[in-house]
Amino acid sequence: MKNLRRLVFALLALTLFAAACGDDGGDSASHTLTIGAIPDQDPDLLARNYDLLTDFLSDRLGVSVEYSPVAEYDSAVTQFKTGDLDLVWFGGLTGVQARLQVPGAEAVAQRDIDAKFHSVFIARVDSGIEPFSSVDGLTSLADHSFTFGSESSTSGRLMPQSFMDQSGLSLDELSGDPGFSGSHDKTIQLVVAGTYDAGALNEQVWDTRLAAGEVDLTQVREVFRTPPYFDYHWVAQPALDARFGDGFQARLIAAFESLDSSDPDQATILEFFSAGAFIGTDNSNYDQIESVARDSGLIG
Repeated sequence: MKNLRRLVFALLALTLFAAACGDDGGDSASHTLTIGAIPDQDPDLLARNYDLLTDFLSDRLGVSVEYSPVAEYDSAVTQFKTGDLDLVWFGGLTGVQARLQVPGAEAVAQRDIDAKFHSVFIARVDSGIEPFSSVDGLTSLADHSFTFGSESSTSGRLMPQSFMDQSGLSLDELSGDPGFSGSHDKTIQLVVAGTYDAGALNEQVWDTRLAAGEVDLTQVREVFRTPPYFDYHWVAQPALDARFGDGFQARLIAAFESLDSSDPDQATILEFFSAGAFIGTDNSNYDQIESVARDSGLIG
């Protein structure tokens, strides 16, 4: 009987030890917050700055935070849908697309500039396209070659095309089919190189490259800045509180809101995002983006 009891206790101990080992592995995985971002700028630049952000968030939230780069806009949406990414920096369109595929996902934070964001239309100086001050002036792009950014970019495709539609300019009136450069930086490069007469891109990237002296203004210039719209924002998976504990999402938002330009590393993060600060947001702010995307056939 004693031997039987010892055997039972030994088996029970082994079972509990195995379960504990299994739980440790699961907890470790569940306590890593994986973040991503649409690849709208140079990949090396994104990696350097997101490493700073992951360190900041890890320190503030007390969990491991990892940045997982993606190669294409659609990949960011897909990896959010499959749960491989917990928190993603999306443009307005990709954020809406991601939330529609993940019920309960929430827009949680945006930059102070995202409530009134703009696209910039640029043109080669020798293209004959002169600067204009109203949406109606977009008709001057007729008979010129033109490139958008990524096909899924809000500021590089969706809203520029929407404003072109408002002006009465059909894409058929352009010289050839419009191009899709893949990123805002690439749009500038293609117009400077003369591959296209004109293009549209994110105002943040354009202004940042101008300030850094990285744009050859003898070759390209801004011709129009659009009316404002909501754009970039962080979108979070719906189960973060369940994984990381009650109140985690609120602490995450508070962490973004606490970014302080008086701290050198935090100032670098804010500068990279061209933000004075991050503020809270909600899904309803992107209703206009969803409506425009449905009208354009980019969301079914």
